[in-house]
Amino acid sequence: MASVDHSIEKNIKAYEPSFETMVPTPFVKFMRTCVLWQIIRFIIINIKMLLVVRKSH
Repeated sequence: MASVDHSIEKNIKAYEPSFETMVPTPFVKFMRTCVLWQIIRFIIINIKMLLVVRKSH
């Protein structure tokens, strides 16, 4: 069995800022809830899918 170096684990502290989740910015929150932007993204994704299907047939 190979020995494991535990010195890295000793330097990791629970609940330090690097372990927190990202908080969305106000702009990101707006884009996630904006119906107009969601419609535009829906159209773009559908166009991309049509292009992929057209290439395969």
